[in-house]
Amino acid sequence: MAVDELKAALPDFAKDLRLNLSSVVANSDLPEQQLWGTVLATAIASRSERVLAELEPEARKHLSDEAYNAAKSAAAIMAMNNVYYRTLHLLSDKEYGNLRAGLRMNVIGNPGVEKVDFELWSLAVSAINGCGQCLDSHEQVLRKAGVARETVQAAVKIAAVIQAVGVTLESEARLA
Repeated sequence: MAVDELKAALPDFAKDLRLNLSSVVANSDLPEQQLWGTVLATAIASRSERVLAELEPEARKHLSDEAYNAAKSAAAIMAMNNVYYRTLHLLSDKEYGNLRAGLRMNVIGNPGVEKVDFELWSLAVSAINGCGQCLDSHEQVLRKAGVARETVQAAVKIAAVIQAVGVTLESEARLA
């Protein structure tokens, strides 16, 4: 399994990441599509070639074509939205928030999978990209749809661990 390959590649100083990777992926309570869509979207967002190379084939096995494309779409659209909306939030001139964004985001309205799954993946990517405004927005949509806080937390934990694994493996490769 790809998770085992990543765990084996982690250095001893990252033993906690090994344990957490098993916990958040192998022992997840999320339904299969939510789990593997979150894994794929966050692997893409991690910008780690190694993480993506290991996890993408495994995610592909567990996702329908529609879910696979939707998870990739969540990573893509959030890469744009997180920069844009994080910037609006950080600028002291709040009038920028009143301007029309003018950015196409059609996939959010029609992702090809259940809206809840796409929102969960978008939230996880937003956690990696550090956009508080997007995190709040996606969390509110999820909660209004009846999604439990524990489900939201599970997606954020996956994002946190996958990002940490990516950072660790990429930095170790550069230091070698």
